[in-house]
Amino acid sequence: MSLKIRKGDTVEVISGSARFAPENKKRGKVVKVYPDTERVLIENINMIFKHLKPSSMNQKGGRIEKEAPVHVSNVMLVCPACSKTTRVKIRKDDKGDKSRYCMHCDENIGTGT
Repeated sequence: MSLKIRKGDTVEVISGSARFAPENKKRGKVVKVYPDTERVLIENINMIFKHLKPSSMNQKGGRIEKEAPVHVSNVMLVCPACSKTTRVKIRKDDKGDKSRYCMHCDENIGTGT
């Protein structure tokens, strides 16, 4: 499946589980997109602790804090031109190339699907 959010986009968390309640209205940059599971990894959003057992690589073990993926339905793209959260419309130009456009200011956001 093709998503309208790309790596490097700025997104805002709009909803989620009770665990996300403090995360609502926070903005971050997309680090990685997982189109097969419809999830995105956002910088400093949805931080979790991963517990590591002691091993030859990691003598002490312990916990590390890292980001966990968020479902794409819980985030909304932020337009770089008008700084509003927006839905995305996709248009084809004369050559057949697709581009993403902001629904508010009608500015080009970048390449489409």
